[in-house]
Amino acid sequence: MPKAQKLTLAVLINAALITSTYASEQSEAKGFVEDASGNVLFRTGYLNRDKKNGVEDTSSYAQTAMVKLDSGFTQGVVGFGVGIIGDASFKLGSNNNAGNGMIPKHPDGSAYDHWARGGGYVKARYSNTTVSYGTHILDIPVLASNTARLVPEYFEGVLATSREIDGLELTAGKFTKDQYSDQINSDGRHLDRAVVWGAKYKFDDHLTTSYFGLDSKDKLGRHYINANYKQPLNQDSGLTYDLSAYHTKWDEKASTYSSTTDDLSNRKNTIWALSTTYNTGPHSVMLAYQQNNGNTGYDYGENADGAQSIYLPNSYLSDFIGNSEKSAQLQYNVDFGGYGVPGLSWTTAFVYGWDIKVKNLTDNAQEREFFNQVKYTVQSGFAKDASLRVRHSYYRASDEYQTNAYIGDTNEWRLWLDIPVKFF
Repeated sequence: MPKAQKLTLAVLINAALITSTYASEQSEAKGFVEDASGNVLFRTGYLNRDKKNGVEDTSSYAQTAMVKLDSGFTQGVVGFGVGIIGDASFKLGSNNNAGNGMIPKHPDGSAYDHWARGGGYVKARYSNTTVSYGTHILDIPVLASNTARLVPEYFEGVLATSREIDGLELTAGKFTKDQYSDQINSDGRHLDRAVVWGAKYKFDDHLTTSYFGLDSKDKLGRHYINANYKQPLNQDSGLTYDLSAYHTKWDEKASTYSSTTDDLSNRKNTIWALSTTYNTGPHSVMLAYQQNNGNTGYDYGENADGAQSIYLPNSYLSDFIGNSEKSAQLQYNVDFGGYGVPGLSWTTAFVYGWDIKVKNLTDNAQEREFFNQVKYTVQSGFAKDASLRVRHSYYRASDEYQTNAYIGDTNEWRLWLDIPVKFF
């Protein structure tokens, strides 16, 4: 037998032996009804952007109920199940200046009074491998649903996840519809076909690595890598090192806004970030550096490629993803549970970006953001798990990097009141 075939056979046998030593998720299925779950999240959301330099402000205020009903899997070698996810919302007040992906609008620009969205899915599971088809909220670095608005972004298609080997999770999927948070049309982003694949491997309690890829037809190809290492120092302190990077190449039909090249077939970007976090007791401090290379910034979200596809540290109101931009961040977080107020936390950060290229204007634009967020989660009683999150960003940029190129000077407030209710 050739050496290559022997090696392949050995790997397959070893994988089978490893798999057999771990419990099968499907073998532990209790039943279609017995494992079913249902919940609703009531959210009151407010997002206000106070724009500067004569740019019109935007303000959105609305209420929603996000529902998820998920059956268990039937028993047997292959289990089957179904589910529903969706949201029903209504505006609070006139919302004459609604924007920022919060509330859908009529053709005349007025905000919807009320609206509903969502869909269903079917699923099947064999051993530790699950395949689902239908409406999804995606949490994949190269194709991630926006969950930072009133309601999430939905993708429609097929998604497979497999955990047959301990520590290794494989992902593959194909999606043909993309509905942004403020869209009624289930394919409002006009997605043709997006294929994703990837793997995440946990070596031990300290080291985790991952790779994911995306091929969006006639739009772009994207690759993502990550390595995360946790170094314990003593009983209540440690260091976390994180390295992440994306590489994107756009096709001629794709949309970008920051390119400095006129060759639409040669638009490229590589963005990487390195962060180190020191945590001790209730405190943590993070230092991060992020850098773009190529002739285009990391113009994600422009081609039905997920409006939250940025798993990088320097991402708040601004993502610091300008053409050739470099940025540095200092972040501090405290959990007041260590001071007798469990459920209360505060995060503050300052990010500064420089060396941004703006076509025909400059090679040295700058931007900066001062970010603060306070969150409180109820710990017990009838309102257990209800949370209030208040977030503020103070953002400023140089004259060449205003709304002609990116966000423009902005003071932003976001307030989210979340009340989860479990049905069963």
